[in-house]
Amino acid sequence: MSISKGPTLAARPITDGESAPAGPHVLQPDGWPAPKGYANGMAADGRLVVTGGVIGWDLQGQLAADFVAQVRQTLGNISAILAEGGARPEHLVRLTWYVVDIEEYLANLRALGQVYRDIFGAHYPAMALVQVVRLVEKAARVEIEATAVVPR
Repeated sequence: MSISKGPTLAARPITDGESAPAGPHVLQPDGWPAPKGYANGMAADGRLVVTGGVIGWDLQGQLAADFVAQVRQTLGNISAILAEGGARPEHLVRLTWYVVDIEEYLANLRALGQVYRDIFGAHYPAMALVQVVRLVEKAARVEIEATAVVPR
């Protein structure tokens, strides 16, 4: 999944006697091409905060008709859940995106990248993108699951 050209981060393996950095860090094997807008892997030590499948409902339980607006609300909803669990966007280690139309996702990459950065900044955890036939809420165009690790 390629959202934007963010900073390239890499982590080397932790050797015997070394402690892991505080907070999540990117795992990037030597020689692998750098991903853009996501990480190949993340490592973290701490307290887990996980969400269920989150969609773009607003406070009135309404979904926007527009795909990008649904993503914006979905990411905002995830941010609110993280905050409720004492986590921040930089604690994210994984996002799994479920979309009903991958072409709609690809056609909106630039706008999605901006929406993502507006809400989560330049922190790019491991991500997966899955196209599904439909979501439980029929009008939903996107559903995202999140996993965060809050350092001890």
